[in-house]
Amino acid sequence: MTRPTIRDLAEAAGVSIATANRVIGGGGSVKQSTMQRVKDAAQAIGFYGLGTIDSRLAASRPKYRFGFVLHQPTRQFYLNLAQALRLASERISDCAIDLKIEFLDDLSPQITASRMLALAESCDAIGVVAAVHPLVVEAVETLQLKGKPVFALISQITPTGQVHFVGLDNWKVGRTAAWMFEHVCDQPGKLGILVGNPRYRCQEMNESGFRSYFREHAPDFTILEPRSTFESKAVAEEMSENLLKEHPDLKGLYVAGGGISGAIAALREAGKAGKVVLVGYELMDVTKQALLDGTMTFAISHPLNRLADETLTGMVRSLKAKGGGGNFTSVLPFEIYTRENI
Repeated sequence: MTRPTIRDLAEAAGVSIATANRVIGGGGSVKQSTMQRVKDAAQAIGFYGLGTIDSRLAASRPKYRFGFVLHQPTRQFYLNLAQALRLASERISDCAIDLKIEFLDDLSPQITASRMLALAESCDAIGVVAAVHPLVVEAVETLQLKGKPVFALISQITPTGQVHFVGLDNWKVGRTAAWMFEHVCDQPGKLGILVGNPRYRCQEMNESGFRSYFREHAPDFTILEPRSTFESKAVAEEMSENLLKEHPDLKGLYVAGGGISGAIAALREAGKAGKVVLVGYELMDVTKQALLDGTMTFAISHPLNRLADETLTGMVRSLKAKGGGGNFTSVLPFEIYTRENI
């Protein structure tokens, strides 16, 4: 058999010989989609210049740098989120994405806002997990005026849809958690709630949805006032211990924000593992083990791979639209885990 020629390549790709030559030689501009079609055709017919076409395609891809401000590096969920973002960047074929990810030990709005602004100096778009606060909103507005899109992950920064958002419908999350308690508890009783920080809109909506369900469907339950964990395992453990001491008849504990590992530790230490219904967030090593040994009843989780894909795709789309693409919001379906499906 004779070696495929450029004419053969052009015919297989459905382009002119001149276009095929430009793809191989790098002369003139060729659409990314056309270059990809020529590459696919070269691969199909065994064209000798496939390596050159690969190089031309890679060199022609738009290049972006995206910065992310995430929570503490000691928290497994945020390490998992960072890894999901890195893997998602490798799956995008039509552009080259470089990620700069920072983890904050200090979650104060001052630090969060300053890191967003600093990252934006070398990044094209910013993703952030942050509480609602005037300083954070001011930083977002500053970046948007500079043409730097900001994406709120997990928790919305503003309630008005002015900031791109990728996350869950937390009203539904809270109501789903409530449904779980109603159907698992052997009888109505007291339910405790732990929130990380009421300024996180996702946690505020979790609690609101949770309470609304009981008002509507199960008013015989007593919902205790929420206690703040400040996104700390140690504080969550202390708050859980206090709830168990103050309410020895506690039926369940809903961890509506950070601190699930602390709640798990407190239940085990008090000998209440499996006796108090525990519902919290994310599928991680600590929650997997708690589900398996019965300490935890249900885990509600973000679909991290899809969250990462939607975020990076949205950032690219927003930059290509040059600010004219409107608001990009992606509300994702949440995952529910028990010990039977992990």
